[in-house]
Amino acid sequence: MIILSLMFILILMILTCLMLFSIIISKKKIFDREKFSPFECGFDPKSFTRTPFSIHFFIITIIFLIFDVEISIILPMILSFKINNKMYWYISSTLFMVILIIGIFYEWSLNLMNWKF
Repeated sequence: MIILSLMFILILMILTCLMLFSIIISKKKIFDREKFSPFECGFDPKSFTRTPFSIHFFIITIIFLIFDVEISIILPMILSFKINNKMYWYISSTLFMVILIIGIFYEWSLNLMNWKF
């Protein structure tokens, strides 16, 4: 029992020493406000809040959101392939893909797929 308590004390001392050592040698700068400021969508948090931003940024976000929802719809369709009526599955998945492809061509025709930096 004494050996166990001595080991516990020794482990606590080693852990305390390691924690103090890491605090001493860490290179934290207390006055570095830029690292502690919130980062919102690439905008400078110190600038004026009502500055206009590019509508292209907003459109890229909407495109990403559409394709993100697409993935959440396609994955259950793959799992539902085991149903008895395969023709229903084929028609619904083909219709969904055709709608997505038409949407991509529509975005492409409006030049929304061109990345502007």
